[in-house]
Amino acid sequence: MIMKKFRLDGQTALVTGGTRGIGLGIAEALAEAGAHVVLSSKTPKPDVIERLGDSGHKVDYVQADIGEVDGPDRLIAETLELAGKLDVLVNNAGVARHGETENFSDENYRQIMDINLDSVFRACRAGLKQMRKQQSGVILNIGSISGYISNIPQHQVAYNASKAAVHMLTKSLASEYANENIRVNAIAPGYIQTDMTAGGFENPEWAPVWKSMTPMPKVGTPEDIGAAAIYLCSPASAYVTGEVLVIDGGYLTR
Repeated sequence: MIMKKFRLDGQTALVTGGTRGIGLGIAEALAEAGAHVVLSSKTPKPDVIERLGDSGHKVDYVQADIGEVDGPDRLIAETLELAGKLDVLVNNAGVARHGETENFSDENYRQIMDINLDSVFRACRAGLKQMRKQQSGVILNIGSISGYISNIPQHQVAYNASKAAVHMLTKSLASEYANENIRVNAIAPGYIQTDMTAGGFENPEWAPVWKSMTPMPKVGTPEDIGAAAIYLCSPASAYVTGEVLVIDGGYLTR
């Protein structure tokens, strides 16, 4: 009986940044749990959609640049046209920029905030309108351990600030909409092997520090995040809202 609570049969889940890395890991997990998954990204990747469809999963794709002011609203609207409802919204799309603060440009700062924070707020705002009509829904935001600590040895003040803001956004939304059967949680990944972190793991200065500060002797995978997403997006976590689940191999214990 308990395992049925981890199923998402008949539900529609939208995953932003869903065609690679953590987003794809989450999309695959939700699809395996029975959800109709709508993937979105700035750059179309038809091979990914085809592969998921060939695996027997129900998937659709919506191209969107969520960094644009009206991007999240259009994305939610197109998802509703495709599926007619929105049960799960996963705000995963994000960017990272590194550099010493004194030389960090306004352009880089603005791009980080536009995508990592502002687009998440706008997508939540748009999704909540539909979820309130349904009187049900789940939002999962992807934060980071960078929202809790100042990573080393790389400098990334703006990125850290954006993820800390996502964590508080999550908690505030959870409090505001808990009485309407809408749950809002977040996942804070540590160092996960993806395209975004590939350069860091190849960096002879960064990689040894990242690994030495992670107690578990392995690198996390998108599948690790996907497994947690199933829990937070399914009825298995029906009494959980406002939480930020850290998945970091123990990094924050040090």
